Amino acid sequence: MSDMTSERLALAARMDEAGVFAHPEWRRAVEAVPRELFLRPGVFVPDEVGRWSPVPADRIDPALAYSDQSLVTQLDDTITAEDVPEAVWGTPTSSSTVPSLVVDMLGKAGVSRGHEVLEIGTGTGYSTALMCHWLGAEAVTTVEVDPGVARRARGALGKAGYAPGSVTGDGLLGCAERGPYDRIIATCAVRRVPPSWLRQTRPGGVVLATLGSWPNGSGLLRLTVGEDGGGDGEFLGHTSFMQARAQVPPSVAGDLAGLVADADRDRTTDLSPSLLLGGGMPAFLAQLTLPGSRVIQADGVGTVLVDAERESFAQFLPAGGKWRVRQGGSAAPWDEVERRIRAWQAAGRPGVESVGLRVNAEAHVYRIGESSGLRWRHPVS
Repeated sequence: MSDMTSERLALAARMDEAGVFAHPEWRRAVEAVPRELFLRPGVFVPDEVGRWSPVPADRIDPALAYSDQSLVTQLDDTITAEDVPEAVWGTPTSSSTVPSLVVDMLGKAGVSRGHEVLEIGTGTGYSTALMCHWLGAEAVTTVEVDPGVARRARGALGKAGYAPGSVTGDGLLGCAERGPYDRIIATCAVRRVPPSWLRQTRPGGVVLATLGSWPNGSGLLRLTVGEDGGGDGEFLGHTSFMQARAQVPPSVAGDLAGLVADADRDRTTDLSPSLLLGGGMPAFLAQLTLPGSRVIQADGVGTVLVDAERESFAQFLPAGGKWRVRQGGSAAPWDEVERRIRAWQAAGRPGVESVGLRVNAEAHVYRIGESSGLRWRHPVS
């Protein structure tokens, strides 16, 4: 038995002990699918100063390949481990997701043999292979927006012996020609559930996706599609995935000073902007309240909440134990977020699992308990 096989079986055993597998077939899939095939041409590991050190595929240690962690496989949309000889700075744009998270999502989506599944975001193809092993490759369709990532995934899937339906394109559009599906699973984060996903899911089917636009504090959403074509569901917990490529916001850091100079509203608050920086409920509520927004910290301007969709901002400055909030643009983004946070506090600070969502072709309607302050609607744009 090879070292890689030993490590693969050991990973499956650890995941089983942790209660990750919703069905024994997922353990058998983890035991069978060689993750190392999906780590070519190599991975990046962080060094002590935050750079990314390349590890070519032929130097990946079995313990690293079968560690239950995310392994970065691409930086800045183009750079792979074979492109650089030493540590570099960069932003991860593709990775091999934490194996236990992948399997947990498959279980939470209720994926089972006999289902037709659409995966949004092929990535390395490892999660695709797990589904192919149990469901059969003919039941799996996977979409990847990045041509290079898609090409490498197809090669790895072929070496592993799987040939699912593989599409290079915008996953937000789904893949209507191979639908409808019983399950749609997204391995990227989205601001809103695309109407195409609902249209391509059979009544009674499930859409599982990460909703949020920030790098932390997003929520894992499970929607069940009804006969009317709408979806109703709930959030299952906090999670984090890379943003869908088409929804990655443009950089505004260099323009922040000019942006915040144009404030037309000025007040104070006793709520700290640090609430928006962690991965807790306040940050999650802010993302649901302002889809497409983000928080930026920069020297000279402090903390700024930017709502790019409505070309608005809120800047936070210390003010004698409180915070001065300068807002500008077509809306007052902090006013909306603060109302939501205070209503949440008044309701007893419920967790992410208390948040429900109804989606149809016109709007996303959120709800938390019976409080009118915790019910709001976002039109689908």
